[in-house]
Amino acid sequence: MATAAAALPHQKTRRASQSRDVTVTDPALVKRAVKAAALGNAMEWFDFGVYSYIAVTLGKVFFPSGNPTAQLLSTFGAFAAAFLVRPIGGLVFGPLGDRVGRQKVLAVTMIMMAAGTFAIGLIPSYATIGVGAPLLLLAARLVQGFSTGGEYAGATTFIAEYAPDKKRGFLGSWLEFGTLAGYVGGAGLVTLMTALLSSDDLMAWGWRIPFLIAGPMGIIGLYLRMRLEETPAFAAEVEKAEATRPKVPLREMITGQWKPLLLCMALVLVYNVTDYMLLSYMPSYFTSELKYDETHGLMVVLAVMVLMMVVQPFAGALTDRIGRRPVIAAGCAGFLFLSVPALLLIRQGSLLAVGLGMGALGMLLVCFTAAMPAALPALFPTRVRYGSLSVGFNVSVSLFGGTTPLVVTALIGATGNMMMPAYYMMAAAVVGGVAVWRMSESAGRPLPGSAPSVESR
Repeated sequence: MATAAAALPHQKTRRASQSRDVTVTDPALVKRAVKAAALGNAMEWFDFGVYSYIAVTLGKVFFPSGNPTAQLLSTFGAFAAAFLVRPIGGLVFGPLGDRVGRQKVLAVTMIMMAAGTFAIGLIPSYATIGVGAPLLLLAARLVQGFSTGGEYAGATTFIAEYAPDKKRGFLGSWLEFGTLAGYVGGAGLVTLMTALLSSDDLMAWGWRIPFLIAGPMGIIGLYLRMRLEETPAFAAEVEKAEATRPKVPLREMITGQWKPLLLCMALVLVYNVTDYMLLSYMPSYFTSELKYDETHGLMVVLAVMVLMMVVQPFAGALTDRIGRRPVIAAGCAGFLFLSVPALLLIRQGSLLAVGLGMGALGMLLVCFTAAMPAALPALFPTRVRYGSLSVGFNVSVSLFGGTTPLVVTALIGATGNMMMPAYYMMAAAVVGGVAVWRMSESAGRPLPGSAPSVESR
């Protein structure tokens, strides 16, 4: 198993006439850690994908109205509400993960996510219980949001602390492979149901199926996470600093890390605005704004996600070779200069034009999905990594990422300008570019506060 060199006293590396500990990882244990973390992310984004792609139907089930735009806004409002409690979840689970361990907290977030998603599938419709239906939907979404407040930061921390320094980008990229797999699973299931079921059947019972699947998925994910051991970096940190570790290091976690926190929030802004725009908002954009056939629009997005899955591990390995900064910078530059041409292609409506526009945006998004899981944990020292990353990530996602569908829908409704999605992504790219300019390169280097990590003695 992965072992801190403190447990292997005969193994030392000398540098500058001083010895320092080295972590030697076990490849089998690293693979198990990556699989368990990626499955949790897949389940989280399976739910987000299903919710986004079936948003039109959910609007009719939970928010009856004669105005389709009002229904869609109400549905995305419930979607965005979950992001308002994510920082609270981060403030709870983050410090807890730095105190009791990453593995225990990730097991708790897994079961909470599964329970919240499963509960949505059991909620009666508005026609059955009236206003209680949207209130129960909101409550379930708040449970999901609270649990996901500790999920992504914990999963990236878990993989980063297990991975060898020279493969952190490649191994971290599999976390976002899980995200895409969850989206593909959710999109594929919704597309299949849309094609096979009538509109009446879909509204009556079909929409429940994707949410009910979360129950078995959560049990499997919990089993995998409970079989894992704590990361070597955290184990070494506890061993050397147990007597001085504060129970809730809020001051050290926030005010003591304000510079990396700002960088984290800026990086997460560009990452999540573009992510939610492409994978969550565009299916509804096709249907509600461009009047495309619902199944046709879902199939386009599904194809783009499959393409991203194929490229994802190779892009992650590329960040290990040339660095995280060049890859993230390329994504920011691409979204700044290509968002308008890509959306103009999409608006032409032909299958080739839509495919080219969405494919270009998908490849630019891979620059972020491949690099961020390794870049973000490297901003913070081991002592506060889980907590600080939870705060920075969730505050930024809540303010900018999860609200993207709602804000862009409102902007289009207020201005009538169908190019708003492109302008929003361009603004995010500028913020991300400034963050890349200010951040340090972390590829091939030990995590702050952790010993060097290698694959073999």
